[in-house]
Amino acid sequence: MKNGDLCSIWNYDGKIAYEDIVAATEDFDFRYCIGVGGYGSVYRAQLPCGKVVALKKLHRLEAENPTFDKSFRNEIKFLTEIRHRSIVKLHGFCLHRRSIFLIYEYTEKGSLFCNLRDEVEAVEMDWKKRVEIIKGIAHALSYLHYDCSPPIVHRDISSNNVLLNSSFEAFVADFGTAKMLDLESSNQTIIVGTCGYVAPVVTEKCDVYSFGVVALETLMGKHPEEVLSWLSSPISLVNRRLVDMLDNRLPLPRSQLVAQNLVRIATLAFACLNPQPKSRPTMKEVCEEFLCGQTSLGVPLRMISLLQLVNCEMHIRGKTETCNV
Repeated sequence: MKNGDLCSIWNYDGKIAYEDIVAATEDFDFRYCIGVGGYGSVYRAQLPCGKVVALKKLHRLEAENPTFDKSFRNEIKFLTEIRHRSIVKLHGFCLHRRSIFLIYEYTEKGSLFCNLRDEVEAVEMDWKKRVEIIKGIAHALSYLHYDCSPPIVHRDISSNNVLLNSSFEAFVADFGTAKMLDLESSNQTIIVGTCGYVAPVVTEKCDVYSFGVVALETLMGKHPEEVLSWLSSPISLVNRRLVDMLDNRLPLPRSQLVAQNLVRIATLAFACLNPQPKSRPTMKEVCEEFLCGQTSLGVPLRMISLLQLVNCEMHIRGKTETCNV
């Protein structure tokens, strides 16, 4: 601690000084900025040893706001305590009189949101990669809910908060609004998170709902706002086919295995979007579904309707497998 400053680095095989960060970004010059959010900017920095990291720096005014300071410290708290291959790695943080920032593992591709909206990247992100992205998000959430003690609810799962590396592997990020579950309480909380991804009722199942939205968004290549509106009136789903919902920038899968995975993911996504939290599967059950052996599609992919998927009872704990698609 020096003059009220604190810089702490861990999870890193080397030494980083505040001066190294300033030099690597030329005092946070805009040329090194790779993203701007509501309360901070993200910079790419190459350290003297050659290692590339990402820095999330709070804007000066936000750094003085108690709410943003709490969010910053919340992220430090959670990311120092959790370790999972599909959760972004925090190398350290800096509380300096001139600036406040977090130091993350660098993910070359940026957010899932941006990649889905980039014509070149979206095509490179083929069906097999998209399936693995969705599985990675599911495993990260299952880890938070079932392998952490007490369990952790992220509360802001969205395509903006899923980062991709050069191989399109997914990493869940942004734990500023995450919360530990009190197993003795009902766990209903004030609504936080990104509009369009938040469940109608906030409980520990809010992450499950948000996962369903992101899973559909990854299959569709855009936010599933229209599909979400159809769910309130199942009759709207009768004449709508799964293939018409899929991202048309990609050809339909030739592999039967990939087609089966798309059907399984779509079915699970709709189950996660159930308006009744208790009727949604848990993230552990979602992951167990991914581990189940693949079964042949009962009908061609082109013939599967959205209504069939919504009504389909997958082999989730306590249910029987009555799905014929």
